[in-house]
Amino acid sequence: MATSDILKEPLLLRLSRLFGGLRGDLTGGLTAAVVALPLALAFAVASGVEPKAGLYTAIVAGIVAAIFGGSSVQITGPTGAMAVVLVGIVAKYGLEKVWIAGVMAGIIQIALGVAKLGQLVKFIPYPVTAGFTNGIAVIIFCGQLNNFFGLKLPRSEHFLPGLWQSLTHVEALNWAAVSLAVVVIATNVLWPRINTTIPGSLVGLVLATAIASAFHLNVPTIGTIPQSLPMPQGIPHWNDFSVIRELINPALALAALGSIESLLSAVVADGMTVSEKHNSDRELIGQGLANMIVPFFGGIPATGAIARTAVNVRSGGKTRLSGVIHGVALAIIVLTLAPLAAQIPLAALAGILMVVSLRMIEWEAIGLLMRATYSDFAVMILTWLVTILFDLVLAVEVGLIAAGALFIKRMSDLSLVKIPETEVFPPGTPLELGKEIAVYRVDGPVFFGAAERFATFLRDEPEVKYLILRLRFVPNMDTTGLVALEDIYHDLERHNCRLILTGLQPEVQQLLERTGLLKTIGLSNCFETTTEAICSISPQIACSQPVAADLKTKELMELID
Repeated sequence: MATSDILKEPLLLRLSRLFGGLRGDLTGGLTAAVVALPLALAFAVASGVEPKAGLYTAIVAGIVAAIFGGSSVQITGPTGAMAVVLVGIVAKYGLEKVWIAGVMAGIIQIALGVAKLGQLVKFIPYPVTAGFTNGIAVIIFCGQLNNFFGLKLPRSEHFLPGLWQSLTHVEALNWAAVSLAVVVIATNVLWPRINTTIPGSLVGLVLATAIASAFHLNVPTIGTIPQSLPMPQGIPHWNDFSVIRELINPALALAALGSIESLLSAVVADGMTVSEKHNSDRELIGQGLANMIVPFFGGIPATGAIARTAVNVRSGGKTRLSGVIHGVALAIIVLTLAPLAAQIPLAALAGILMVVSLRMIEWEAIGLLMRATYSDFAVMILTWLVTILFDLVLAVEVGLIAAGALFIKRMSDLSLVKIPETEVFPPGTPLELGKEIAVYRVDGPVFFGAAERFATFLRDEPEVKYLILRLRFVPNMDTTGLVALEDIYHDLERHNCRLILTGLQPEVQQLLERTGLLKTIGLSNCFETTTEAICSISPQIACSQPVAADLKTKELMELID
């Protein structure tokens, strides 16, 4: 629309265009803040820190990431996945060192963004993400049994000892706490049938708090939250190099998890909106800045939150302003309602987190992978178990290695295909290759994965004296493939089998020439087409092909190669 046309529009229509987006951002930001309030408190408790740290994180990280991040609608704050990692770090190192690790993680994330590595998250296989997401859900659920039962047990560095501790002290459970948690769980499940505007987690939290206060129930509560905004503070031991060296592994874990979850959340947001897609590198920089700044305000490392981001988009949020409004709204809530938070039972937060964890489990993914391939399902189960038994970063590493090995295996099966005689010669040709000649087609650059199969081939078919590898569809070859080809040549040589290459592409041929392997194999064993190679081995074949005799050389090459 031209500028002159816009000026001719009625004033009210122009104001509607101007503030239409603002109205959506306001609705989205406020709704996300209402959803974030109980979750920020719950995830802080799950992380082993004071509830106020969760609120400060949601406020500061939410605003910083919204302004500097790469997604227009991303909502950032404490999350369940980060809580799983943080609870162990807090138990082992203490909160002050968590702040240092958070700053270090932020620096690492910024470096990843500057290095333009944001796109790498797209290469994480689906079974791996499903596995560690399900593992996180199990850890969150089991980690809340202490608060669910109303027990006051010390936190463990790993959730398994904590789980065992909770289960062995069930006889000391607080029935009032259990009842409140059940009320919250039931409210979370049933409330959406009554109203979808107000989140069930908030309704359950208010209801449980009201019941505990009205009946003066003796249950653990979250304690006092200061009625003030987060203010800048210093971080002890920030300049101590020995402390920094001690925390490098936790910082890497926080940076890796924060990057993966934030980028996955941004991808989900992209699928829910028709606006411009996120910039993954800028998103890493924005999340890194948030994690660098939030420890100086008493917060904990944060990530993009999928659930809150989805709420923001569905409620009308369209620009970065929605994320800023979410943070400002939480700040106003802290200033006005903080005294009431002291009465919130920990069992109520446990009920909220248990529902969140059950909803985190990707039931559809489990069914899909079970129906798809057993290997992908095994990768998911492996990642799931390592997440539960060890830690999340190791689970991602193990999952990626397993998925990579499966990928190489699959590509090996696809890249090496034995060509039947009916495809070697044109239709109507009566001759057979015989048992002394075998022709294999190699597709794609993942040639090295198929190298070991020739050892079995030589044992199964010892009568083969000529092995023809058709490499027309191999555009390039790495060093591993080069070494594999050399091993194949020497294995064949020991078995008195001649290796013949056809259809070498320029890049592959130059590599073989530079390394001397082409000279080792011999130029006399390299041909332009498979037909030429076969005719050089058995000249009588070329003389006896009635169909091939009528074809031009170029046409024959196209037909066969």
